[in-house]
Amino acid sequence: MFTKKQIWSLVIPLMVEQVLTSLMGTADTMMISCAGSAAISAVSLVDSINVLIIYIFSAMATGGAVICAQYLGRSQKEEANETGKQLILTVLGLSLFVTLFIVALRGPLLRLIFGRVEADVMENALVYLLITALSYPFIALYNAAAALFRVDGKSRLTMVVSTVANIVNVVLNALFIFVLDMSTAGAALATLASRIVCAVAVLYYLRQPRQSIVVRDYRRFRLDMKRIWHIVSVGVPNGIENGMFQFGKLAIQSTISTLGTVAIAAQAMTSVLEGFTSRPPEGIGLGMMTIVGQCIGADRPDEARKYIRQLTLYAHIATAVVCVLVALLVRPITILADMEPGAADLTVRLTYVVCLVKALIWTYSFIPAYGLRAAGDLRFCMMVSASTMWLCRVVIVTVLIRGFGFGPMGVWIGMFCDWAVRGTLYTLRFRSGRWATKKVIRT
Repeated sequence: MFTKKQIWSLVIPLMVEQVLTSLMGTADTMMISCAGSAAISAVSLVDSINVLIIYIFSAMATGGAVICAQYLGRSQKEEANETGKQLILTVLGLSLFVTLFIVALRGPLLRLIFGRVEADVMENALVYLLITALSYPFIALYNAAAALFRVDGKSRLTMVVSTVANIVNVVLNALFIFVLDMSTAGAALATLASRIVCAVAVLYYLRQPRQSIVVRDYRRFRLDMKRIWHIVSVGVPNGIENGMFQFGKLAIQSTISTLGTVAIAAQAMTSVLEGFTSRPPEGIGLGMMTIVGQCIGADRPDEARKYIRQLTLYAHIATAVVCVLVALLVRPITILADMEPGAADLTVRLTYVVCLVKALIWTYSFIPAYGLRAAGDLRFCMMVSASTMWLCRVVIVTVLIRGFGFGPMGVWIGMFCDWAVRGTLYTLRFRSGRWATKKVIRT
């Protein structure tokens, strides 16, 4: 169904978008690190909550995207359009509810999860969470609209919008942090502004009749509970998967918070750099969802299988290349970030180990799952992700750090075990072929 030119025209913008977003995130971390370890620690702790919530929104977007991709594979554009409209309504309602909940209970929530952190870290965290929570509806709408563009193969547009918004974020960070000396509040305001730009831009372009999926006349929207339930039924397993995964990260973050400010800062920077190495292969994974979804919708499972193998190989090569690059640049990055010497040295040691292991085993623990989800094998992915996160990562990290006194390296040992087990299970599932028998659209 797809030529090599079509595959690369879809995948390359997604890779570029993911890399640029991560680079901007690294720039954010470097700028906020100049405000001191308390500021970077607060941002790192709160972002672990923010990522959990954003992943829930992304799960709903994924549910709608899988359905739309399979409708487009069947050449049922009207069905894809109606599903897209209901997806926008669903994520908007969910995000508004979550925003109100977080704003009202941010104090008790932070004290429950991170009660042992130092007072100045908690003060910064309260401010950062309040402002970033206001951006939830905008990032939710962007994720939903961007997912609709991607399933239609319009990844270049989302790349441009994301790039512009991230530049806005970095420029405002520089203004608020360095010029106005607003510290964590400035970083949060910059994030809010950039997410508003993202949401407004993609919703505007989604109205234009240039693509298969067009969403307009928002005032005339009517709830279609049957379609919403269909989106939710597909999105919920992915939401549970992402939610359990991020809850596990929160549990780990709570353990890390007992190690002191230097360890928290080093772990935060290492996590940012490790996240960067994931971006190019994740861009390939997003493209895989569109390609495999349309193949399954057109009842061509053999082609879907071929594309999963091919794109996973591309992702593995991309992961290895970026890991080498990050290992070479980690020391200069810590210098540019003006990190404290102890935190900088620890960051370098952690990053070397992470890059070595990740280049070898990470790809197979995440990328094939994009194809399995696009085919509709969401429950299996949910069970694997949740079980390996809690049984491998959380348990091992907790035992190593709290029981045996390991430092941040205990976090990564647990993560390596998670990657190994998860990759084995996904590989066995793919080879079994059972994922290709799942049905998202039955009529």
